[in-house]
Amino acid sequence: MTLSEVFIILTKAVILMLSVSFVVLLLTYAERKALARIQQRMGPTRVGFRGILQPVADALKLIAKEDILPTWADKGIYWLAPIAVFVPAFLMWVTIPVAQQVVVENLDLGLLYIVAVSVLSVLGLVMAGWGSANKWAVMGGLRAAGQLISYEIPFIMAILGVVMLAQSLDLTEVVTQQNSVPFALVQPLGLFIFLTSALAELGRTPFDIHHAESEVVGGPFVEYSGAHWSIFFLAEYMNTFTIAVLTVLLFLGGWSWPIMPFDGFLHTTLSAIWLLLKTSAVIWLIFWIRGTYPRLRIDQLMAFGWKMLVPLSFLNILMTAIVLFYSIPLWVLTCLSGIFLIATVYIIRFSASSSMKRETIRLISAKELRSKVGISPLETGGKPE
Repeated sequence: MTLSEVFIILTKAVILMLSVSFVVLLLTYAERKALARIQQRMGPTRVGFRGILQPVADALKLIAKEDILPTWADKGIYWLAPIAVFVPAFLMWVTIPVAQQVVVENLDLGLLYIVAVSVLSVLGLVMAGWGSANKWAVMGGLRAAGQLISYEIPFIMAILGVVMLAQSLDLTEVVTQQNSVPFALVQPLGLFIFLTSALAELGRTPFDIHHAESEVVGGPFVEYSGAHWSIFFLAEYMNTFTIAVLTVLLFLGGWSWPIMPFDGFLHTTLSAIWLLLKTSAVIWLIFWIRGTYPRLRIDQLMAFGWKMLVPLSFLNILMTAIVLFYSIPLWVLTCLSGIFLIATVYIIRFSASSSMKRETIRLISAKELRSKVGISPLETGGKPE
């Protein structure tokens, strides 16, 4: 490797890191403003124009804060855990294109690379829980492992459905195959499975049980502070942007325009802006879900993954395989996928309303309790009622 090649690699890494930092700062500000709007608040207003510099102030504060190491923690695992979470989130950005030929490194097996790297983040969460030597942290780490492994199956199967339609693992080729019709219209069920399982992979509401403050007081992050806690925070928002971009690339046509009269540099610039606008819409959807939906219980979360999303993901693959193998028109797949999506939404709505009517706690009188167990009042020394 020559010196010029090393310089090019370092330049790409620096540009990518600056892009990551800018996107994370922008997302934190946007989320706080979105949640404030939903909750009828103002949000950040004091630092900078309309509070736009508040994320910068928060970042400087976290960097300047002292890192506290518990005396009983496993130091090696404790310090490596944030890196183990950050590195996979950073590496996924390497092969994500924002326009035609605008990518750090285009890979023929780009989707396989993204899936392989994304599964490594669960290791960092388990390390954080174990290295902290805190019961709440360990419990949160185990919750994260169970949740991420469970929802990895429908997540990968939804991507596989897109790969079958595009006949390629190259993200650029996947976007090219959507020039006429986006895959969201061909596989609406696949889009639902992908976005739902992706929210669970991110650990965002309503799937944020592994760091639920009301249950496990922050989960794997409970013993972290300062810059090391901010690394977990940074990785979460990086993954949020990654999932939003992947949703656009896989299902919403990527940077493809219906009609593009320009070419050259102007075409590339407008394509990148169009991709970012679509990505922003998906990100706002994620923020809206956080501001409106409550957290699921852990039994509800696991049941929804294994009893609902996993069977649906296999059904989506089966329908796609049959349509492609027998050369059936794609509108048939659209109709079948739409029917199953409507049925899924109805089942979720029906099961939610029926579970609300279900009795979980019922108060009974002492007389009724004694009659159930067959004890008379005189045997307990009480007076007959």
